Amino acid sequence: MNRTMNAAILAALLSAGAPILSAHAATTQTSPAASSAERQVDRIAARFYDARARFDPMLYATANGDSRYDDQIGMAIDPKVRARYFAHNHRLLDDLQKIDKTHLSEKARLNYDILAFEIRAQLDLARFPEHLLPLNHFDNIPSNLANYASGTGSQPLATPAQYRAYLSRLEQLPAWIDQAIANMKEGVKKGVVQPKAITAKMLPQFRQLAATDPEASIFYTPIKNLPAGFSDADRKSLTAGYRQAAQRIDAALARLNTYLEKDYLPAGRTTAGYGALPDGAAWYQARIRNNTNLDLTPAEIHALGEKEVARIQQQMATLAPKLGYDGPLKAFPQWVAAQARFKPFKTDQEVLERYRAIYAAVEAKLPQYFSLLPKAKLDIQLEPELTRATASDHYTPVAADGSHPGVFWAVVNDPKEYSTVGMTSLLLHEGVPGHHLHAALLKELPLPDFRKFFTEHPSAAAYTEGWALYCETLGRDFGLYDDPAAYYGHLNDELLRAVRLVVDTGMHAQGWSREQAVKYMMDNLGYNEARASNQIERYMVWPGQALAYKVGALKILDLRARAQKELGPKFTFPKFHAVVLGDGTLPLPILQAQVEKWIQSEK
Repeated sequence: MNRTMNAAILAALLSAGAPILSAHAATTQTSPAASSAERQVDRIAARFYDARARFDPMLYATANGDSRYDDQIGMAIDPKVRARYFAHNHRLLDDLQKIDKTHLSEKARLNYDILAFEIRAQLDLARFPEHLLPLNHFDNIPSNLANYASGTGSQPLATPAQYRAYLSRLEQLPAWIDQAIANMKEGVKKGVVQPKAITAKMLPQFRQLAATDPEASIFYTPIKNLPAGFSDADRKSLTAGYRQAAQRIDAALARLNTYLEKDYLPAGRTTAGYGALPDGAAWYQARIRNNTNLDLTPAEIHALGEKEVARIQQQMATLAPKLGYDGPLKAFPQWVAAQARFKPFKTDQEVLERYRAIYAAVEAKLPQYFSLLPKAKLDIQLEPELTRATASDHYTPVAADGSHPGVFWAVVNDPKEYSTVGMTSLLLHEGVPGHHLHAALLKELPLPDFRKFFTEHPSAAAYTEGWALYCETLGRDFGLYDDPAAYYGHLNDELLRAVRLVVDTGMHAQGWSREQAVKYMMDNLGYNEARASNQIERYMVWPGQALAYKVGALKILDLRARAQKELGPKFTFPKFHAVVLGDGTLPLPILQAQVEKWIQSEK
């Protein structure tokens, strides 16, 4: 990789703070002190995971493939619940710090270090009133619950028990909505409000969720899909329960829509970034640290983004003639998008068949690069029609209990307009060896729960999204980018991740307006205004998350480059990838420590 990072950023990426674990540092596991200390770490880890899963079960459990809390919605936005949760985490950290690490085996010390990092990551955001921004158009509890109604996502609906679990969540939704309204009212008083542009996007979403006829409600959908094998008693009780829940949800949505339209929208701000909020600069810096695991400043990330944009655009300029294009680089993406030769599909199934062919080609290459592979295969499906119009291609992890597989969801609205150019890069990222290889291995490795289900939390993003973006680069090694069109797709996706570094920091730290960020994206990616606006509005409400991809991928690439340089002919891809994947999701500083320890052992 032709890296252009300045010295300060390179130092942060390669020298971030976790101590290197010496292969000789562990004491014997058979001593009473060692056994007692390790049991204490295990108990604290179990308490931490259980508290986190109950605090926000949809994010921390269901979305990660843990079905044990599928009947709970969580009230993480309730100030009292939030205060108790952070107080609990303070106690856990205090208890953890009382343990003498010298009594821990290497395996237990890794658990300790990850646990300490994760608890601190939770507490790092405790001072900021994130609960006063409970809703946005991109990610919110009512819409997420609606997406589960099909039964094809992270919360399956195939048994009476699963139906009752989802119903339980629906019954808790009106109270959640009322709490969200109370929080937004408090936010208006304190100046912690969403931009007007975001509220304007929320309104049609929540209006669409409302349905005065309960049987027309999206939340009643499971009853329309009741499996034939359900008993008459189950069918009767579930039908009544879902009808009543749909009625109560509609009433709550009516309250929400009235408040958003009459009060919240007029109180919204015209600024785009968190820098305009009270204590906003510190808030954004904490979000950067939470999403990247590193102490990079917004200015450093902004400069990195600009350099990466220039580097990738130079590669695009070199590639363009190979595709038959000789016009201005700015118009290159639109030219590619207009080429009929890249749109060969007539049906949805043809798109799926192409993805499955790419998957087969990737699987044939994996043994040369990976010694550690999951047993679970990737399932490739079409995004359900219910959510197809608003969804992006994505992956849902395999459930630990086997109730649903790991799925790559392809969003195909019109197969005749579906382009082949981005398919290879997308499969490498969302499927194999990206998210699926990592997430499926997590369920198969002998890890404690707090690590087994550690993928969806923001502090995991630098690893999870960094790994997936790193896997896109492996297309070069696999020979998949020998096709110039497929390589264009990879560069185009990588350019988006570099542009994100610029616009995210531009809005949240440099005072960029929404319109300024939209223009930058249009100028550098060739997006039309609607597409650029959708992207920018995501970064407005999810500050720092878009930074995780590039920062994490660069970290892994730089660690690999160090290993290749220091080990020379002793370096192998399978061994390196086993180190990166073998301990599950790792905060970047701890990942670095593990790789450095491996390099020393290989020498």
